[in-house]
Amino acid sequence: MNMDFVLVIPAPAKKMIKYKPLPFYLTIKKSDVHGLGLFSLTEIPKDTTIGMTHIEIENDLIRTPLGGFINHADESNCIKRKHNNKWFLKTEKDIKANQELTLTYDLYKP
Repeated sequence: MNMDFVLVIPAPAKKMIKYKPLPFYLTIKKSDVHGLGLFSLTEIPKDTTIGMTHIEIENDLIRTPLGGFINHADESNCIKRKHNNKWFLKTEKDIKANQELTLTYDLYKP
């Protein structure tokens, strides 16, 4: 018996959400600080909000990919700012292309 099938896929009712773990101007690569680190692909001006590093849900603090790859430095070039239950990474200095972004840890010590 010869049977032909046609697969019909309906169009999504809503716009699709694209997962972008990092802004387009950042990458992850080998770090001289520790393991892998977060690096700029372009210059990033001082006072730029990069994105969310952590979110607190009930009593759990969850790191995002951005928060998971930023390394500690005593003299860092970024800071964290809390808004409601979310922490955001913000540049504290001008960042050069190919420069590692660093943060002074204060939620826990390395």
